[in-house]
Order: sequence, then C-alpha cells, then structure tokens
Amino acid sequence: MASWMLVEDEEDIRNIVKVMFQVWGYQVIEFSNGHDAVKFIEDVDAGRYEGELPELLLSDIRMPGPNGNEIAHRIRQSEKLKEIPVILMTAFQLSESEQSAFRTNDGVNRIIFKPLPDFDKFNQMIMEVVNGTYKPPF
Repeated sequence: MASWMLVEDEEDIRNIVKVMFQVWGYQVIEFSNGHDAVKFIEDVDAGRYEGELPELLLSDIRMPGPNGNEIAHRIRQSEKLKEIPVILMTAFQLSESEQSAFRTNDGVNRIIFKPLPDFDKFNQMIMEVVNGTYKPPF
C-alpha cells in the first residue's frame, strides 16, 4: 500500500484528511508540526527510516516550527524524496505572486485553500497532481 505524508497542526483537520487518505487506499505518515516532519526527512536521507517512503506530501503552510513551504523546500533537497508531488493547504489568502514563489522557490505543485473541498473534489484535486495533469492557473 502506498504512503502519503501529512503535516497539519490542527488535529481535527489532520484526522479528517487522514481518514480520507485511508479511504482512498493510502497509508498515512502524519506529523503535527514542521519540526517532526523535517526530522523525518532527515531520517529518510540518513537511512534511519526503514518504512515505505511517502509518494506525496500534503502540508499546511502556517504551523509551529518550519512552515509548509520550508518543508517543501527541504523535500526538494532530499535525494530520496525530491521527486514526490508537494501540495500545500492554507486558510489564508495568497496573492498570485506568493503562490508563484512557492512553486518556483520551494517546488510546490499545488496550493489548496481551506475550507477543504468535499471528499470527491479533494480527491480529484490531489489526483490531478499525482497524475501530472494539474496545470497552475497562472
């Protein structure tokens, strides 16, 4: 079973998304803050993690410790994880230039705005990134 990585500091949102991932057939590697997520990436790179590597990162942007775009940037530096799709989510408005900077500087593939869409739409938005069919609007 494939694994997806989830980083979200709000427990309710993390639990809802975790259940969605599981219903869609994915194991979840979850973290409640950026520090633990970055430590996991470091463990993967150092060969200290022996589990299945995640095939996707979904992370909140604003949270304690390194934020979502910093985690994305760290993923892109990882020899073992640098190719996985990265999706960020946020409840805050971002300008087109901010969104573009996340894509250009941090390797973010997509940004999803909260409140999160319904189950089917959320799945579609993620799968477009996984399948390589998502095209940013600008």
